[in-house]
Amino acid sequence: RNRYESEEAVEEHRGLGARIVSTLKQDKLALFGAIVVVLFVLTAIFAPFAAPYDPDAQFGFMQDPLSTSEGDFDRDGTTEQAFHLLGTDSFGHDILSRIIFGARVSLFVAFGTVGFAFSVGTRLGILAGYYGGIMDSIIMRYVDFQWALPEIILGVGIIAVMGGLGVTNVVLAIGIAFLDDFARIIRGEVLSIREEEYVTAARAVGMGDIRIMFKEMLPNAVAPLIVQATLMIPFAILAEAGLSFLGLGVKPTTPTWGLLISDGRQFIERAWWISVMPGFAIRVTVLAF
Repeated sequence: RNRYESEEAVEEHRGLGARIVSTLKQDKLALFGAIVVVLFVLTAIFAPFAAPYDPDAQFGFMQDPLSTSEGDFDRDGTTEQAFHLLGTDSFGHDILSRIIFGARVSLFVAFGTVGFAFSVGTRLGILAGYYGGIMDSIIMRYVDFQWALPEIILGVGIIAVMGGLGVTNVVLAIGIAFLDDFARIIRGEVLSIREEEYVTAARAVGMGDIRIMFKEMLPNAVAPLIVQATLMIPFAILAEAGLSFLGLGVKPTTPTWGLLISDGRQFIERAWWISVMPGFAIRVTVLAF
């Protein structure tokens, strides 16, 4: 029996893989999005190896794209040449290097935010849907209140309350701003399945509420949550860029896409590439997701 079950699992896995490959072959936009997302993740993970230079290394100020800088950059007494594919910013940093390291920050914030919002919002939604009554009213009135506020405004307010800059504060602020979406979705799913026969059977055998909620109900309601989490990743990237652009995100020395755009806005007529290049990176990544 175990051998047959193992063979069925292998066939099911192969069937899923074949469907994914078939879909990507037929849908060119999906294929493009998958390639960009994979490149984004790999670039963020291996940023020290992918970046041509240290993100804090200084070269010629506001060098044009496809230009070179000459100087003793490593202070060994010899003159070197540095090639800048996307140019340099107003501080002389290589823009390509800072975009690559900025991808690491965006990836961490995106997955950290979605993970926090998913875990907290799911718990609130399950409690509201399973118990109903006063608990449902209290949780959902808070969710409705939060739903009425734009995420970026709510994120700004949360960072102001917590005080200080940093990646952790950004993750918490955006995560709290997004948790209402997960709470509403899982509450609706729980309301539709809490009277199913397998839930009634679990109660009949004496299974506790916590086990019923997270062992019986959550696995049958997780599909729309996964879809929502996938959609929230690009919104988290945009929110982090927006907060950094406003000076309310990470520390000013941290290379992020939002800070790059913010630093280049005052030089937009003289050095357009400082803001345009990271803006293009945000656009492509968000559309790919």
